[in-house]
Amino acid sequence: MTIQTLYNASTGMSAMQTKLDVIANNLANVQTTAFKGDRLNFEDLLYQQEKLPGALDAAGQRTPTGIETGTGVRVQSTQTNQTQGTMQSTGNQLDLAIQGNGFFRVVDPSGNMMYSRAGNFSQNANGLIVLSSANIGRVLQPQMTIPKEAIAISVAPDGTVSAQMPNQSTLQTIGQIELSTFINPGGLLKMGENLYQETDASGTVQNTTPNTNGVGSIVQGSLEASNVEPVQQLIDLITTQRSFEMNSQVIQAGDQMLEDIVTLARNG
Repeated sequence: MTIQTLYNASTGMSAMQTKLDVIANNLANVQTTAFKGDRLNFEDLLYQQEKLPGALDAAGQRTPTGIETGTGVRVQSTQTNQTQGTMQSTGNQLDLAIQGNGFFRVVDPSGNMMYSRAGNFSQNANGLIVLSSANIGRVLQPQMTIPKEAIAISVAPDGTVSAQMPNQSTLQTIGQIELSTFINPGGLLKMGENLYQETDASGTVQNTTPNTNGVGSIVQGSLEASNVEPVQQLIDLITTQRSFEMNSQVIQAGDQMLEDIVTLARNG
C-alpha cells in the first residue's frame, strides 16, 4: 500500500497544480473587462474494493460497511462563474455594459460569429461599430453605421441606437442592438480576447431585444468589470499551496516507510 500512497499523493499534487493555474488566470484577469472567473472542480478516482458493504459475516449477517481504498483525485471540470460584474462608469458614448443576462454578438472578417460581455466598442474607418481591438475589427451584429456628420450617439436600455445630427433637435435611429442568450452559458467555448463561441453544450443561440423577456438591458457610458474577487482568490491560493505541501509531505512519509521496509527485508 506504500506504493499506492505515493501515487495517491502525486495525483493530489497534480490536481493542486491545475487549481493553481486556474487561480493565477483569475488573478491575472482582475482588471479584464467583463471577465468571468473560473472554479476548478475535483472528483475522487476508482476505489480498490477489498470487502464490499453488505457481505455476509461469520454469523450470516450483512455487514454495514466494507473495506475500500481510494486511488487519488483528478480534475473533474472548470466551471465559469457567470454572476454580474460591477458597473464602471466611463462616460464614453460607445462603452456599453449589459445589466443582466445576455451577450453582444460580433463577427470577424472571416465570418466567425462570436459572443462577448465586453462592450468597449469603437467606430472604424467605415463608420461601423466594432469591438475594440488592436489586432482585428469585429463588427457588432446587427451591424450599423454611424453617420460621419453625427455629433453624438445615444443607446437606450432596449438597445435602440440613435444619432444626433447637426442643427436637428430630434434623434435619428440608426440601428437596434440585440443580445444573445443561451440555455447553458457555462457551455460556451472560451476563445480568448473576451470572446465566446457557441457549442452543443451551450444550446442554440436566441437573439432578443434587450430589456425584454428576462434579457438584460444596455447601460451606455459604462463597462462591466471582472467579477473576480481578489481576496477570495488569495485565500484559495493559500489553501491550495497548503494542500500541495501536505501531499508532498505524504510522499516523503511514504518514501521513508518504503525505505524502512526495504531495510528490514534486507536485514531479515
